[in-house]
Amino acid sequence: MRLPSALVPLRNGTFRHLWIASVIGWLGTWLQNTGAGWLMTTLAPEPLIVALVQAATIMPVFLLALPGGALADIVDRRIFLLGTQIWTILAATLLAILTLCGVMTAAWLLVLTFAIGIGSALTAPAWSAIVPELVPREDMVQAIALNGIGYNLTRAVGPAIAGFLILLGGSSLAFSMYAISILAVISALFSWRRNRRFTGLPREHFVSAMRAGMRFVRNTPAIQAAMIRTASYSIPASAPWALLPLYVRHDLGLGPGMYGLILGMMGVGGVTSGMLLPVVRARLSRGATVVLCTLLSCAGMAVVAGFRHWIPAAFGMLLFGLGWTSAFATIQAAAQLVCPPWVRARALSLYQLAQNGALTVGSIAWGVLGGEIGIAYTFMAASILGLVLMVIARAFSIEAIVRAASPEAEQAALLPEAPAREFVPLLRSARGRIMEMAYYRVEPLQRIAFLKLMNELRHVRGRAGAVFWRVYEDVAHPEGWVEVWTMESWTEHLREAIRLSEDDKRLLAAVCVFQHEAHRPSRYLAVDPHEYLHAHPINPPGRDQLPVEVSPRP
Repeated sequence: MRLPSALVPLRNGTFRHLWIASVIGWLGTWLQNTGAGWLMTTLAPEPLIVALVQAATIMPVFLLALPGGALADIVDRRIFLLGTQIWTILAATLLAILTLCGVMTAAWLLVLTFAIGIGSALTAPAWSAIVPELVPREDMVQAIALNGIGYNLTRAVGPAIAGFLILLGGSSLAFSMYAISILAVISALFSWRRNRRFTGLPREHFVSAMRAGMRFVRNTPAIQAAMIRTASYSIPASAPWALLPLYVRHDLGLGPGMYGLILGMMGVGGVTSGMLLPVVRARLSRGATVVLCTLLSCAGMAVVAGFRHWIPAAFGMLLFGLGWTSAFATIQAAAQLVCPPWVRARALSLYQLAQNGALTVGSIAWGVLGGEIGIAYTFMAASILGLVLMVIARAFSIEAIVRAASPEAEQAALLPEAPAREFVPLLRSARGRIMEMAYYRVEPLQRIAFLKLMNELRHVRGRAGAVFWRVYEDVAHPEGWVEVWTMESWTEHLREAIRLSEDDKRLLAAVCVFQHEAHRPSRYLAVDPHEYLHAHPINPPGRDQLPVEVSPRP
């Protein structure tokens, strides 16, 4: 039987198994989120304090996104995910026990919500990064959307179930079910047999891995554009998440069951949106899809602000959910499609940093504003701000594509000499930086085309790990040019080749036609004279001791 286009990624068995486990985990998450939000309206019914529950959930992502992404890239992602789930289940169990014993306070609720948020913050980049390992490239966008469908499917029923559980046994019962749901995720991760990629190079160090991730994002405009687009959507969209519990309880005068129903309508909208996304994407570009989603979400918040009845509120949350899932799925796919495997978790962690940082800031700001002008007026302000940011953010395109390289052109590039024999055993342990130089010959009529390529090449070198880059013109021979860039170490230099995307190779293929045939590329190992003399106080330096020119890998 042929699957609907929205469900095609489920034909991949491993993805299907992990997706089902994640749906169970997300269902438990909604039980915890709903229970925590409702419990806080009893412990401390102030708009800012209630909004801090949402902020405490998201803020760890803002603080730990990059370290979590770096760890997910340099250690086995399966083992890493198992560790994060064990941390989360311990925090969830403590939350359930304290609530069951009747000793929960507002402060402890925020602390344990923050602890659970730490587990989520460390899990998110690794979980996002494994999607391309589980499905082929043509299924990746819909696989991300399918994750959104699963997330919103649980959001559609989770709050309603949570409302029933709260009525039945209080928030402690919802928290207990959340802890049990994490076992499904742990079980799925134990059964996953991940194929590991070996590069033959030492594992990256934690700090240098974080620096490499930041350099990659700094030199990848497509990811920066995605970060701006997701932040511009997230700031206004955080208002319902922060204030809906208090709005339902105080403005509408309803109980936890109706809160779960209204929040569940947001999930219904999200599921519907995810199922319709393939149809929408066939007709609209990524940018236009995000604009449509923003309009739907802003309209939903405006409907909630304009009425004081549960039916319009439920309809408004349905509209909001229609925009929420497809907006985030489309923007994240745009970021993920330009991330190579070696840095994917780090790059996505920075993307999620922008997204969740905006949600955190927005939650706190809307909480403060809600206490000043009222929750309904705050929803209207969020709706207006969303439209303004949508117009501004359209200047940042998320339509980047990856083009194929030309193998013939790549083979024409000049290669540097192999390292001198006496340097081979020393290079991998050497602490000095590696300076690389490439020589070009450019005729006057080619100068503009060459400099345009160099302007792009600056980003290629930066994405591959260069900590310094410059291009110089020979003042005695204007047709002569030298490109100079520096890597942190010899091992980082060796990683350059495996860090190049197909689009990077295409650019290098275009640049190589300018290479100076009389000068092969060269590299030099940095040496501190004082440190060197201190290490060799007696023997005069010989050829095997001086920092002679080194050429890279064969």
